[in-house]
Amino acid sequence: MKEINSIITAFLDNQHNREPVFLATVVNVQGSTYRQPGARMLMTSSGKMVGTISGGCLENDVFEHTRLMTDNQPIVVTYDTNADEDIIWGFGLGCNGVIDILIERLNQNDPLNPLAFIHQCFSNQQQGIIATVFSVEGVDNVKVGERLILNSDNSDNSDNSDNSDNNLNTNIVESVITQALIKDAQESLRNQHSSFHKYQFLSGEVSVFIEFIQPPPNLIIFGAGRDAVPVAQFAKALGWQVTIFDCRAMEATKERFIMADEVILTRREILPQQICVDEHTMAVVMTHNYFDDLEILKLLIPSNIIYLGCLGSKQRTQRLFTDLQQEVGEYKPEQLQKLYAPIGLDIGANTPEAIGLSIIAEIQAILTNRNGGFLRNRHQSINQKNQMQEIKIEPSDAILMNK
Repeated sequence: MKEINSIITAFLDNQHNREPVFLATVVNVQGSTYRQPGARMLMTSSGKMVGTISGGCLENDVFEHTRLMTDNQPIVVTYDTNADEDIIWGFGLGCNGVIDILIERLNQNDPLNPLAFIHQCFSNQQQGIIATVFSVEGVDNVKVGERLILNSDNSDNSDNSDNSDNNLNTNIVESVITQALIKDAQESLRNQHSSFHKYQFLSGEVSVFIEFIQPPPNLIIFGAGRDAVPVAQFAKALGWQVTIFDCRAMEATKERFIMADEVILTRREILPQQICVDEHTMAVVMTHNYFDDLEILKLLIPSNIIYLGCLGSKQRTQRLFTDLQQEVGEYKPEQLQKLYAPIGLDIGANTPEAIGLSIIAEIQAILTNRNGGFLRNRHQSINQKNQMQEIKIEPSDAILMNK
């Protein structure tokens, strides 16, 4: 998340000059690769690069391709690290995979500019979809680099084909593939995951990467002690939004947490009027005050928060839970499932920095639906793979499209 924030910042900063800017995006992978689809790198004509699309092996070669793009048309470059040519060309990747990279020149006034759309999604705390064509075979009226964008306000309107709508935009002119793509984009938005689709026609096929855009996670830290500082720092290093609630209402907190996006000085008596959470919010409770913790947990356990962690020993945690039940009664199992107390992964942490790392690692595992175990014990692929979904367009539609 921090990387894409840096790329967006660099793109916005570059708008004040006329230097050509290019974007490289990983749009498809097969086998083992260092970066996954959606990884991006911004490049200027002078050679400035922000972000990575490999482990540092492909970046310079990708940049050289921008010098050959005299017609400014998007291109896809494929690197096959399975082949012997990998050694001949000197990349030496050794990843045993194939990676397709879309390279395009960016236009800041283009309504389909992917970085502008991602920036919009992040600013509005809104989910979205970027569907990009990365392969075309035998279909003349669809081009590599064409795309459709969709934000969450329009996710349930499957019949909307008005490309002038602010929530839906595309430069794909053929209505047959556009309508199919809208349906699949909406499905990816509802399921909150990226996907790959291959649309097969009588004359050929079109492959599309449908990318799910998720705003940065929102982490609320209740507590402003020195041990909360590493938690905030690690969260910001990952590009998360961080809010600090200090129930002691000390002005010095703002100086200590200068890295945070917001610092709220409060008292537990007025917390109910100040807390606003949703299904994308995560919270860490580490006030070191028993009664503050009790009030905060009372407010957050019934909420739709995605993660709730509480610092403290097992004995303290059990006492909190007993007192909560006496005050509010039994909680539903689904409400308690999001509560992690004691907080953090078991990494033997006993310093503020190590504890902060343990806490952030646990939250990252929850966000990615992992268990936080050793990778050497994982039997599945390290990175989740999205299989290409092949969709056959009805013959009548395909004939219509290719007239």
